[in-house]
This record gives sequence, structure tokens and C-alpha cells, in this order.
Amino acid sequence: MPETEPWEYSLHIPSDPRAVTVCRRTLRLILTMHGLIRLVDVAKLLATELISNSVRHAKGPAALRVHWSGAGVLRIGAWDADPSPPEPPQPFAPDWEREDGRGLALVRACADVWGWQPLTRDGNRGKYVWCELGAA
Repeated sequence: MPETEPWEYSLHIPSDPRAVTVCRRTLRLILTMHGLIRLVDVAKLLATELISNSVRHAKGPAALRVHWSGAGVLRIGAWDADPSPPEPPQPFAPDWEREDGRGLALVRACADVWGWQPLTRDGNRGKYVWCELGAA
């Protein structure tokens, strides 16, 4: 499939920390098969942060969505069943002992743009947190 053709994948995952590794490996395979190996490292970092937040903070199923626009933009998103907005990214602090709180700051620093939106479908509520990478 040429890079100018749009495509999209969704991977539904349980609320399980092991699902983060499954998402990361699946994303690597998807990008490699579509000839976008140059985006793999940053895309895996971004997907890891988004999915980790979904698995850690939401108490239900989640999903990874990967969308290639065909115009050089890769969108990576995480859906979860928790409708509350994500915590705003905090500036990086020199507290190197801290093990959490850097996820969306990394997303903000590495992605071209990021955002979130509440979702409601068939009476179910949740949110979709996403980011975009340009292929250039």
C-alpha cells in the first residue's frame, strides 16, 4: 500500500499493564509493514505514554487507534471508558526519583500536536486522547 493511501487500525485491550507491551509491539509491526519505520521510535514512546495512562487511570477496557492520513500525518490515540479529562501536562521537574507524572509532558514535547475529546456512544462514556506526528 503506498504512503499516500490512508489507513487505520484499532486494537482493543483489557485493563492490564501487559497490554502496553502488546500495543507497542503491534504499533512497531504496523508502521514497519507500511514503510514508516522512521516513525517507529517516537510513535512507540507516544503510544506507550497514552496507553499507560488509559490502563493505569481507567478501570475498564481501552483501545489503541493508529491512523495514517495519507498526507504524511500519523495520529496515535488511546480510548478509555473514563470520561474525566486527562491531567494537564506538567513541566519537567528535576525530581529524578519520581516515577510518574511525565507522560503527557513527553507527549507534548515529542508530538506535533496533541489533544483529547470526551466520547459518548450508546450510553457509554469515555475519552479519546490523541497526538499527531508528521512524517517529514
